[in-house]
Amino acid sequence: MPGEVIDRPNPQPLPSHIPEDVAEKLLVKLDKPKLDEKTNQALQKFRRAANYIAAAMIFLKDNTLVQRDLSFEDIKPRLLGHWGTCPGLTLVYSHLNFLIKKHDLDMLYVVGPGHGAPSILANLWLEDSLSKFYPECSRDAKGLATLIKGFSVTGGFPSHINAETPGAIHEGGELGYALSVSFGAVMDNPDLIVACVVGDGPTATAWHSYKYIDPAESGAVLPIVHVNGFKISERTIYGCMDDKEMATLFTGYGYQPRIVDDLEDIDADLNNSMEWALGEIRRIQQAARSGKPILKPRWPVLIMRTPKGWSGPKKVKGEFVEGSFRAHQVPLAAAKSDPDELKQLQEWLTSYKPEELFDSEGRPLPEILDIIPAKEERRLGQKAESYKGYQPLKKIDWRQHTVKKGSSESSMARVGHLLESVVKDNPKTFRVFSPDEFESNKLSKVFDSTNRNFQWDEFSNARGGRVIETLSEHQCQGFMQGYTLTGRSALFPSYESFLGIVHTMMVQYGKFIKMARETKWHGDIGSINYLETSTWTRQEHNGFSHQNPSFIGAVLNLKPTAARVYLPPDANCFVSTMAHCLQSKNYVNLMVGSKQPSAVFLSADEAENHCRAGASIWPTYSTEGGLDPDVVLVGIGAELTFEVIAAAALLRSKAPSLRVRVVNVTDLMILEEQSAHPHGLTKEAFESLFTEDRPVHFNYHGYVSEIRGLLFGRPNLGRVTIECYREEGSTTTPFDMLLRNHVSRYHVAVAAIKGAAKRNSQVQMRLHELVSEFEGEIKKTQEYIAREKTDPEYLNDVGKLKVDTSSMSEG
Repeated sequence: MPGEVIDRPNPQPLPSHIPEDVAEKLLVKLDKPKLDEKTNQALQKFRRAANYIAAAMIFLKDNTLVQRDLSFEDIKPRLLGHWGTCPGLTLVYSHLNFLIKKHDLDMLYVVGPGHGAPSILANLWLEDSLSKFYPECSRDAKGLATLIKGFSVTGGFPSHINAETPGAIHEGGELGYALSVSFGAVMDNPDLIVACVVGDGPTATAWHSYKYIDPAESGAVLPIVHVNGFKISERTIYGCMDDKEMATLFTGYGYQPRIVDDLEDIDADLNNSMEWALGEIRRIQQAARSGKPILKPRWPVLIMRTPKGWSGPKKVKGEFVEGSFRAHQVPLAAAKSDPDELKQLQEWLTSYKPEELFDSEGRPLPEILDIIPAKEERRLGQKAESYKGYQPLKKIDWRQHTVKKGSSESSMARVGHLLESVVKDNPKTFRVFSPDEFESNKLSKVFDSTNRNFQWDEFSNARGGRVIETLSEHQCQGFMQGYTLTGRSALFPSYESFLGIVHTMMVQYGKFIKMARETKWHGDIGSINYLETSTWTRQEHNGFSHQNPSFIGAVLNLKPTAARVYLPPDANCFVSTMAHCLQSKNYVNLMVGSKQPSAVFLSADEAENHCRAGASIWPTYSTEGGLDPDVVLVGIGAELTFEVIAAAALLRSKAPSLRVRVVNVTDLMILEEQSAHPHGLTKEAFESLFTEDRPVHFNYHGYVSEIRGLLFGRPNLGRVTIECYREEGSTTTPFDMLLRNHVSRYHVAVAAIKGAAKRNSQVQMRLHELVSEFEGEIKKTQEYIAREKTDPEYLNDVGKLKVDTSSMSEG
């Protein structure tokens, strides 16, 4: 029947039309010498112990070693967890331990199926890594009971891998980009190998990640595709592909694929495959490091086929479980109330023969521990890269990249100069991960001192490079996470409208670093830094699709302790902000600015003071330095601030009796109350900028709800008006974008007149006249743009509009 789920154990892949000889040519074939009996027994007993613990964690709150018959009282009130992926993850974990011990390897384990936490926690307990960070989980009966009882309950370990899991650099909800994170981790870590288990979820682009890895300077990723046939309630894509299809797919990606599927002797099969993979990795690296790099090296990939929920219940109530989607989460979901399922649970747990695995004090028997690396620092749960070892950047002298106040300069061009110096000073601890927009965003000065790192091209192969440029925001985010979480620093520049593509990835990372900071053992982590440019105010040539500042709101929604949003008003403020963000720790930093030349309002000293304060009054553009204003005009964002200043100049000419105070906000989050955000202004500081009762008009780069949310809780908000991006745009002119979204100088001037009229009787008398005049200017300008297809000459480039900055005081 259409849509019918085929219900059979260990289903075979659907047949393909690829000729048989194709797979024979493409798949790696190996002899499979058997392991010695001692090693074989140690691996099998290790897995039995880990699988027992993983299953017990899902079900048991008491009687954790099943030393008596199970009762309903032994079962947790809520059965939470994912069993199906655990046996496969443990199989890999056991062999990685053996490989590390044998070759003294430097390895990390990244797990795409993140809800396999029962497996990972069980393995961490067995290798005695868990007790290093959680002493209550000691490697004895008491510690084991604590682990089992505390899994997936209030105050215990969650059912997915997260920052609380030793050895983890990847959140369990991020299965789609485990590969990208893994490749980011090995960059500039030449001795590191990351074994990455992926299921059905990785983004296809991630398979191309090795094309950005120069084996002379970086480590390697060993991808292990775990094909167990099913996800929650459906077949997987890979599960429907036979060996021939898998061979052609991964050969096309550029890998050497090796199938691991000998269930009768899986240990020999997997061990031989891993040894081969390690040999291939070393061969590629040695060639590159000897000065004779292999052009387009084919890295190994393992395709491991095992049944879902292997070693669990075969059938429950007549329906297949092992090897079907029913093994995905809790195979015996009624064990708390159904006598038959409780009995079956006891049979399942005792089938591992825990009495043969643990001694009388609940410790694993010595032969089980034979495969664990003797050096604690080599154990997968204790790798320093995963929780400590942050390497700060050398102090950045941002002042050498400032320009003269009163000039016109692209903020991004200045940032490019600063980034070049950062690259030169930090050749192994800083990278830029950029979509295919780096030069478009005017950051190309960086290439005076480094290259694009792209290994799949004969002209850039084996040249290294600090810039990874790939047209995939997901890849950039994954690379940046892996690189940052292993101790380094990074920047992700992007067109403003496309950063939202990684919204949920950024949120997951924010959650990860929040939990990392709440553990006692995680060290500092370099901030992840987003540079948002090519903004909507100057994306008129690309049209409406390229006009979207919504990523600001996404960052604002993070915990206040984790998030920072900056909108520097000019080039000098931007290089100051960039230096601050790159040298900060434990934050998600978002910097928003223009790449087009625009006015430089502040000197280096003024920029430093302004950025330190987060906001300040700009006396030059204010009436009598901003004293006793009728209205406060606030610019947030480069072009929006420029329009505020232009409006202030108009008002001085058209309404000389109107008293204006001009304020710029560069640290957006200072608008919140101090009780809501560490950077929030005190009541006294807020009123010193915005007065206690005068009308305030915000001209803001983002969406209105963001300013309203930040101001919530401040008194007397009825005096506040806000104009911002209204989701209005097209392929048009720069100034028309400002007109369409009501943030032009004329709109600001109208808001100022209406606000000031409430207090200034002279302005009130002329309100209708002045408003009509400015609205007439709006209409006249719109008609000109529609007719001439360009802005009037004096508005053609906001960077060329003459605004006197020479009288601003230095310092």
